[in-house]
Amino acid sequence: MSRINTNVQSLIAQRVLGQNNSSLNTSLERLSTGLRINRGKDDPAGLIASENLKKDLTGINAAIANGERADQVINIAEGGLNEVSNLLNELQGLLTASANAAGLSTAEKEANQLQIDSILQTIDSISGQTSFQGTKLLNGNLEYSTSSINAGVTDFRINGAKFTGSSVAVIANVTQSAQTGRVFLSTNGNIAFSGGATSNIFSIEVSGALGSREISFQSGATVNDIANAINQFTDLTGVEATASGTGVRLDSSEFGGQNFVSVQSTGENGLANAGTGTYTYNATDQATVVAGSAATFAATSTNATRDAGQDIGASINGNIATGNGRNLNVNTDFLNVEITLSNTASQTLGSITAFNITGGGADFQLAGNVDIGGRVAIGIEDLSSRKLGNSSLGFLDELGAGRAFNVVTSSANELATAQKIVSKSIEQISQTRGRLGAFQKNVIGSTIRSLGVAAENTAAANSVIADADFASETAALSRSQVLVAATQNTLQLANQNPQQALQLLG
Repeated sequence: MSRINTNVQSLIAQRVLGQNNSSLNTSLERLSTGLRINRGKDDPAGLIASENLKKDLTGINAAIANGERADQVINIAEGGLNEVSNLLNELQGLLTASANAAGLSTAEKEANQLQIDSILQTIDSISGQTSFQGTKLLNGNLEYSTSSINAGVTDFRINGAKFTGSSVAVIANVTQSAQTGRVFLSTNGNIAFSGGATSNIFSIEVSGALGSREISFQSGATVNDIANAINQFTDLTGVEATASGTGVRLDSSEFGGQNFVSVQSTGENGLANAGTGTYTYNATDQATVVAGSAATFAATSTNATRDAGQDIGASINGNIATGNGRNLNVNTDFLNVEITLSNTASQTLGSITAFNITGGGADFQLAGNVDIGGRVAIGIEDLSSRKLGNSSLGFLDELGAGRAFNVVTSSANELATAQKIVSKSIEQISQTRGRLGAFQKNVIGSTIRSLGVAAENTAAANSVIADADFASETAALSRSQVLVAATQNTLQLANQNPQQALQLLG
């Protein structure tokens, strides 16, 4: 059959040539860009998946950069804290030297005070100048702001808090009271001895968490005399005494299970008064002596009467808190606080709203998705001299010239308190450094490493979907090139077929 009006074979060849050229162009484009998906028609579903993965990868890479920036912020804060720690240790030595009152002249004490003043000024300077891109790090700028602080809270520290509203209430529910170790020593009036006593000396050994001391009393000593004698050694024993009725109440100077009171007779103690001895208190009511619990002083030596304190038990915002004496601590992803309750509050079972956190702190975005789950928070309190220490001991700035604990005019007891303030300040700086170090290592460092793995896996997943397989595409390119060449030859032959019909016209 010979037709010249419609060259069907040529049309077929043209169509196939167009298809082969399209395949050739697709292979060339993929090999040129390295991508399998260059536009939506290449793979609509694959394009959507690839764009979502690229979005995730962009967020992850930004979070890694945030983590590295956070690491630098903590490094700068750590540098300032390290220098403050060195200055506090130097201050500790100056206090010890200044306590050598008999060996120092007034001029030497004044020289030591000048050094102390210089140290305090330098600590304040470091606190005010340590910064990252203009953001102060140690002056309380990154401390959490609070409101409605309960009168039953004596001290608190907010190490980290995350919340979505304008504020969050910190509620402690006390389930177990804090207690001191407590023993009642009954003399039933002034010390008196029975006729059979071979020695008119009443001797006891008082022991506590800090040590022990043997104390002796003569006939006629009152309960006030006994209490005063025991209190002279409180710094050595950790035991405080209070005259109470017909005897003396002995308490550990601190609350908690690590503190205790122990009383034992150590000599000829044939006391004449009835009802003498040492008594324990009710485990749940420290105001009530347990009847029949007496260890009498009739014998030459008796077993010690010992009572340990008790740590507070509580939950904070529904999370079980760790109790140590009157101190509570809870550490979760959303709330990390330390609270010290007053004597009354720590011994009162029930709920107490400690304070409200209204803002502040340092937030770092360490996840691709911007939400509370991807945010980490840490607080850095004001570390100036007026903030180091605590309300019960005093604060570091009180060691300055003319203040309560200056080394020129302070007594030995005041210098002892000053050294306790410095020790507490060193403890606070060390705890802050440890907390920042843990945050840097376990939160920032681990998160950066985890994000790095996530970035690798996300990029690999996107590569499988969107990247061109060069081995496959070069094979397809070669195939398309051969097919295009063959189709072109076929088209040439198809275009020559109508000319053969002219032969029929002879």
